[in-house]
Amino acid sequence: MKDQKKSRLFYHIYKNRFLYLTGLIALFIVDYLDLYIPLYVGEITDGLTSHTISMTAIDKKILLMIMLSLVIMVFRFFWHYFIFGTGQKILNNLRKDIFEKLETLSQSYFNKNKTGDIMTRFTNDLDAIEGAIGWVVIMSFDAVVLTLMCIYKMITHVNLSLTLFTLIPMGLVGVYSIVLARKFDEKFLVKQKAFGQLNDAVQESVTAVRVIKAFVQEENQLEHFKKVNDHNRKANADISILRAVYWPIMETFIGLSYVVAIVLGGYYCLIGVITLGRFVTFSSYISTLFWPMIIVGDVVTTLSEANASRKRIDEIFETEIEIRNSENPVDVRELKGEIIFDNVDFRYEDDLPLALEDINVTVSQGEMLAILGRTGCGKTTMVNLITRVYDVTAGSIYIDGNNIKDIPLDVLRSNIGYVPQDNFLFSETIKENIAFGRIDATEQEIYEAGRMADIHDNIMNFPNGYETLIGERGSTLSGGQKQRTAIARAIIKDSPILIMDDSLSAVDTDTEDNIINNLKRIRKGKTTIMIAHRVSTVQSADHILVLEEGKVAEYGTYQQLIDKKGLFAQMVEKQQLEKQLSTIEQGGN
Repeated sequence: MKDQKKSRLFYHIYKNRFLYLTGLIALFIVDYLDLYIPLYVGEITDGLTSHTISMTAIDKKILLMIMLSLVIMVFRFFWHYFIFGTGQKILNNLRKDIFEKLETLSQSYFNKNKTGDIMTRFTNDLDAIEGAIGWVVIMSFDAVVLTLMCIYKMITHVNLSLTLFTLIPMGLVGVYSIVLARKFDEKFLVKQKAFGQLNDAVQESVTAVRVIKAFVQEENQLEHFKKVNDHNRKANADISILRAVYWPIMETFIGLSYVVAIVLGGYYCLIGVITLGRFVTFSSYISTLFWPMIIVGDVVTTLSEANASRKRIDEIFETEIEIRNSENPVDVRELKGEIIFDNVDFRYEDDLPLALEDINVTVSQGEMLAILGRTGCGKTTMVNLITRVYDVTAGSIYIDGNNIKDIPLDVLRSNIGYVPQDNFLFSETIKENIAFGRIDATEQEIYEAGRMADIHDNIMNFPNGYETLIGERGSTLSGGQKQRTAIARAIIKDSPILIMDDSLSAVDTDTEDNIINNLKRIRKGKTTIMIAHRVSTVQSADHILVLEEGKVAEYGTYQQLIDKKGLFAQMVEKQQLEKQLSTIEQGGN
C-alpha cells in the first residue's frame, strides 16, 4: 500500500466521489421538489381568499402534492443509500488501511504510543469521522442548496426587500459559526487525546489486575484513574461550555429572522404589497430555512470534531516506516540458517547509549547457539535484530551470505520461528494458538508439536483438550504451560532458524531436558538460537555466547568457557552453589 501525501480520508472520499455525487443529485431533486409544496399551498390560499379556485382545481393540486411526496420518498431512499452506504464503505477501507499501516510500523512506534490511544483512533476518532462523511455531507449540501433555492423563490415569488431584511440576522449565524469553528477544533483535539489517555488507563489496569491486587495497589490505581478521568471530564466540559455559549446566541439570531418575517411580512400583507397566500408561502419558506440555520451549529461542531480526529488518524499514516524492504531485494525464498554478525552496533534512540557494541559472531547452519548474560545486557536486542524488529545502527547481519536488509521481510520472517520472552498467546483455543505458527497444519501435526514441547499430556488432561479456550493472553494457563504452548507454536513452523528467548525459565529441569532433547532430535541441520539464564539449559549447545553490557564477553563451547575460568565459569559456579544451598534447605525442612 503506497503512502498517500494527501489525507487518507480525502483520498477515499475522492475515490468514491461518483457514488457521493449520485446521492447528492438525489438529494438535490428532493430539495427542489420540496419547494413546490409551499407554492401550491399559497396558490390554494389565494384562490380560497379571492374565491377564484374551484374544488376540482384544489383536488388536482392536492393530488399533485401527493404525487410529489411519493417521488420525494423514492429519491430520499436513493440519497440515504448512496451517501450513508458510501460513508460506511469509506470507513471500512479507512479502518483496513489503519490496521495495514500499523502492521508495517516498527516496534519503536508501539514503544512510544500506548495501546489505549491507538484503540481510540479505531473507535472514537472513526465515529467522529463517520458523522462528518454522512450527516454533515447531507446537512451541508442540503443547507446550501435548500437555502439558495428558498431565497430565490422568496425573491422571485414573494418580495425582494422582505427577503433581504429577513436574511440579515441569518447571515450573522454564518459569521458567528466561522469565528467559533477554530475554537471547537482545538477543544475537540484535546478531548480525543484525553479520551485516548482514559482508554489506555482502563486497558492497562484491566490487563494488570493481578499485579495490582498482588501489590495491594487498588487505591493508588483508583487515584490515578480519577486524575485521568477528571482530565477527560474537563476536556468534555470545555466543549459543553462552548456549546452553551454558541447555541443560545445562534438561536437568538434565528428568532430575530422569524420576528422580522412576521412583523414586516404582516405589514406588507396589510398594505397590499403581497397577498395573504404569498405571505403564507413566505412563512413556509422561512420555516424551511430554519432547519439549515439550526444545523449550522451541528455542522460546525461535527466538522470540528471530525477534523481533530482526521489529524490524529493522519498522524499514523504520516509515520515513517522504519523497517522496509530493500529497493533491490535478493531473489531468495528459503534460508539455510548461517548467521553472521559483522561489527554490529545498535542503539534504541540517538540520545541513548549503545545497547550492542562491536558484535562479531558467526552461527553456522545447523548449529545451536546459546546466549547468556545478566539482565539488560542485550540478549533479546540481539535476536530482535535477526528478525528485523529493529535495524542495526552500524555494521551488518548476514544470513546465508545475504545482508538481511536485502532479504524480503516476508521471506526472512517466514523462515524464522520465534518464541518471545513474554509468551504472548491469543484468546483462542490451544489448538488455534499452536496452529498460528502454520495455519494449514493438520491435527496430528499440532499434537506432535505439543509432544515436542512436552505439553501434550497436560492439554489432554483438560476437559476440552486442544479445544480448551485459554482466556485473554493465556490467563487460564500456568507460566510453564504458556511457555510450552508458545514453543509448540514455533516448533510446528519447522523453520530453518528457531529463536527461543528465555523460553524455558518457567519449567522444571526434567521438562527442560525433555524439550531440549526433542529439539536436538527434530532440528538436526537447522539453526537454533537459545537465550537462557540457567546454565543447565545451555550445556548441550554447540557454542555459547556471553554478553556483558552489550559486548561479547566470552564465546566458545561449554568446556572451553569452563576452562577459561571467566565470567561463564563464575555463573556456573554460582548457580551450582545456589542449587546445593536449596537442596540443603529442603533437606533441613
